[in-house]
Amino acid sequence: MTSPGHLHPSYDVSPRPLMVVEVRDLTPEVRHVVLVDPHGTALTPHEPGAHLVVTTTPSGPDSGVTKRNAYSLTGDGVLPRQYAISVLRKDAPTGFGDESGGSVWMHGLEVGDVIEVEGPRSSFAPRHDQRHCLLLAGGIGVTPVLSHARAAVRWGGSVEVLYSYRPGHAAHLDDLHALAEAPGVSLRMAVTVDETLALLRDRLADQPLGTHAYACGPPALLAAYLEAGRAAGWTDERLHLERFSAPALDPGSPFSALIVSSGRRVDVAPGTSLLVALHEAGVAVPSLCRQGVCGECVVPVRSGRLEHRDLVLSDVERRAGDRMLSCVSRGAGPDELIEVDL
Repeated sequence: MTSPGHLHPSYDVSPRPLMVVEVRDLTPEVRHVVLVDPHGTALTPHEPGAHLVVTTTPSGPDSGVTKRNAYSLTGDGVLPRQYAISVLRKDAPTGFGDESGGSVWMHGLEVGDVIEVEGPRSSFAPRHDQRHCLLLAGGIGVTPVLSHARAAVRWGGSVEVLYSYRPGHAAHLDDLHALAEAPGVSLRMAVTVDETLALLRDRLADQPLGTHAYACGPPALLAAYLEAGRAAGWTDERLHLERFSAPALDPGSPFSALIVSSGRRVDVAPGTSLLVALHEAGVAVPSLCRQGVCGECVVPVRSGRLEHRDLVLSDVERRAGDRMLSCVSRGAGPDELIEVDL
């Protein structure tokens, strides 16, 4: 029997309406949007670093077609009465969950508008056994980092924030300065590539035992972060990150997928993903980023050799060979046949 407590609306993560109560420009490209329940109900608590999935209706070529886009929450997640997200406008649609112009649509929101959201969802949560927290933000990657920093301050933890940004384009810099006034919190900034690399090497080489590091930003920054961390002797288990985008991939080789439940065979041509091929065959698979960075489109695999191209699965999960991200990963080698358990 389900406990009545689980039915309380403040634990709802299913698609539901929220109302815009504040819209504010933080930089020329970043707009801050605050959402509440239209009926005043408390919202679902969440881990630091969580995100909302927003249903958008982009204009342009995809006009009238609803899409789902992910945006990081900036609050600490404790008993929230509102959700706040900050959205970078991308006029040439690219990036995590924004391949269809969702950010442009988000920048058109006004106070009083009602939008549909799902979540919050957590894919970038902190480790609860950490003794210290090192946070790295690049550009709009400051949004989940701000959430982590606010949570650390709320719970009395120690945290060091590194923020790399272009002058005049630093969203939430005032919020970080305010947090840095709390005991155990420090803020360091860099505005050039050379400054950022030097700061990374210096701070990753000088952290107390028990520290976990978290980074969010563009691919080049995350690559530098991993390189500097490993050079300083960090294990990958302590170097956490969240990606908003992934490098471009080659078309890959053709392969086929056998759908176990129906016995139907789906051929996947070079340059076409298994996700697209399944959708065209009438098989629905949930998806979001379509770049292999969010994990939404994972499908179970019963047999076959896989070429993993995602940035989500661990090495252990890849070696197991029992799942794949259908948006980017493929059968290994020309004409490989894999069995998907759908």
